[in-house]
Amino acid sequence: MNVKKTDLVGVLLIEPDRFGDHRGFFAEAYNQRLYVGLGIHANFVQDNHSLSASVGTLRGLHFQVSPHAQAKLVRCGRGAIFDVAVDIRRGSPTYGQWTGCKLSAANGVQMFIPAGFAHGFVTLQPDSEIVYKCSDYYAPETEGALRWDDPTIGIIWPLQGDPILSSKDVVAPSLVDLDSPFIFEG
Repeated sequence: MNVKKTDLVGVLLIEPDRFGDHRGFFAEAYNQRLYVGLGIHANFVQDNHSLSASVGTLRGLHFQVSPHAQAKLVRCGRGAIFDVAVDIRRGSPTYGQWTGCKLSAANGVQMFIPAGFAHGFVTLQPDSEIVYKCSDYYAPETEGALRWDDPTIGIIWPLQGDPILSSKDVVAPSLVDLDSPFIFEG
């Protein structure tokens, strides 16, 4: 397993070992013992699976607040996405900063995103499937969102043209309007 730290403390890029032959490959997508060894102590309780049919479908930037804040372990089961995490922990030296990585079925890379970060992605290939584990259950009353194109954050999305957005993402607020409930704990 190959693990890389990002510039945002707690966000990791994980590439599980793959074992392949003429039939394809096998990989452990998650092994609690191994991930605890990486410092990931999240108790995953829900798996989500999302399909985005068109290239340029952008989902995010989303998060849930306490008491249902979520850590996520994100991977791409088919196609490819550009996955993004934004630090929204007050007092963090990287508050408002982002990191992004291409996750694809071909590269097998995963992104671990702790609670206290907003998450989003854009599809790079048609019919991309995103599979991710969450450390708490979906609770719509605790949902939050930030603008995908907030200039304060400055994400460089690999887009050609306008993204395909949900109505919720079109009207999401900017980071300057966020009274973040998350606090950096160094």
